[in-house]
Amino acid sequence: MTKSLHFIDGRLDPGTGSRTGRVFNPSRGEEIGQCAYADSATLGRAVAAATRAGRAWASGSHASRQTVIYKFRDLLVAHADRLVEIIGLENGKTLADARGELARAIEGIEFANGAPHLSKGEFATNVGGGIDVFSMRVPVGVVGCIAPFNFPVLVPVLMFTLAMAVGNAVILKGSEKVPTAALELANLLKQAGLPDGVFNVVQGDKEVVDAMLEHPQIDAISFVGSTGVGEYVYQKGTSHNKRVMAFAGAKNHMVVMPDADIDAATSAFVAAGFGAAGQRCMAISLAVPVGQETAQQFLESVLPKVKALKVGPYDDPRADFGALISTQSREAVNLAIDHCQRQGGELVLDGRSLAVAGSEGGYYMGPSLLDQVTTDMDFYKEEVFGPVRGIVRAATFDEAVKVCNSSVYGNGAAIFTRDGKAAHRFMNEVDAGTIGVNVPVPLPAGFFSFAGLRRSRFGESHLFGPEAVRFFTKLKTVSQRWPEPAQVGDSVSLAFPRAA
Repeated sequence: MTKSLHFIDGRLDPGTGSRTGRVFNPSRGEEIGQCAYADSATLGRAVAAATRAGRAWASGSHASRQTVIYKFRDLLVAHADRLVEIIGLENGKTLADARGELARAIEGIEFANGAPHLSKGEFATNVGGGIDVFSMRVPVGVVGCIAPFNFPVLVPVLMFTLAMAVGNAVILKGSEKVPTAALELANLLKQAGLPDGVFNVVQGDKEVVDAMLEHPQIDAISFVGSTGVGEYVYQKGTSHNKRVMAFAGAKNHMVVMPDADIDAATSAFVAAGFGAAGQRCMAISLAVPVGQETAQQFLESVLPKVKALKVGPYDDPRADFGALISTQSREAVNLAIDHCQRQGGELVLDGRSLAVAGSEGGYYMGPSLLDQVTTDMDFYKEEVFGPVRGIVRAATFDEAVKVCNSSVYGNGAAIFTRDGKAAHRFMNEVDAGTIGVNVPVPLPAGFFSFAGLRRSRFGESHLFGPEAVRFFTKLKTVSQRWPEPAQVGDSVSLAFPRAA
């Protein structure tokens, strides 16, 4: 049984905290390790290391930082099998899904390596009186990254590579449920030549999160997680004068128009809804077929596809998706289904009794599907992080748009249609941060900015892309003039300066 420690100033560190947490293999339901939980003193040492190392890192050349980050990218490729195994073992997602996560992480690193282009300032000559004015983007300082369990490599990498590329030092607090990936990333960064102290890992739970939000030398916080925690992080972090971007929950809709290719739409719905056991903030949660005939066709097409999904251990190459992260998560999903039925939802496929031969202790749940979901039901209103999806029937396109906008969330929405006008209206009228047109998971490429709207995001920045560069830098504007040497007797004016 292993014990996951912290990583501070270039080396593994046991910390000074006395608390620990248990780490499980969701596929088997077995305890596989312990995770050390950081206290405020441990965090303080990480902040001191980041502050010291960050000064030299920020003053280094863009080229020197790019060299390290690209070397890190190559090491991720070289150690892909090890990382994929870590993700599957502690998260429960299939190895194929883990490889997809790693591929998107590498894409993010490649974008981060181009950060010098996006951190350029502006310049104007002789704005008046021989004065030149220019702006420059400089690092914010020490960045705290708080990442979720469902993407233990992708989300941290998107955060910290961009933060470091523009000159910041980083303290990463990943999920205590999946602690090993963060340490492996730290090890690869060290191999890539990153100076000690620029990247640090503190393990733990709310205690260390609160310490990060309160510490006066942490200048910015990047967070991904649930809505309740995201709002808490944003409010507490900003109250301590930090800049905060917090990305939270979702209830993503997929509208299916009468003219859509039903077979393509249902295949997309199954892939986007049940991958990673539904534990994705960009998963499609609800199908919204328009018209009763469309709804019936959709149901008849989707049911056999959902029934055909195979659930199994992360290392089973035949499995379409794996276990939930914990037994508590499985129980929460079961309760959500029960409650939806009591409120009038129709359970057309029940996966709650699934048992996986040879892995009976795993946190499994088969795919489930609810029909006749309405916007006044809790199942519609709340994010359900598991392999259960719903169908909300709409009579018209306008009603479908209203269904999408009735949610408090605004992470993503998609429409399947052959009608360009409907698609154009959808992308303009639906209040979501990412829109898909015949694309079920509209997660953009790494060189586009990504964020949700409404209660899917707190703060005004984006997780990655050009907008994230602006979050991780602060703007300075300089006015300079190089006059001729002063002559004896020159007069001094106290008038407010203005352009000549």
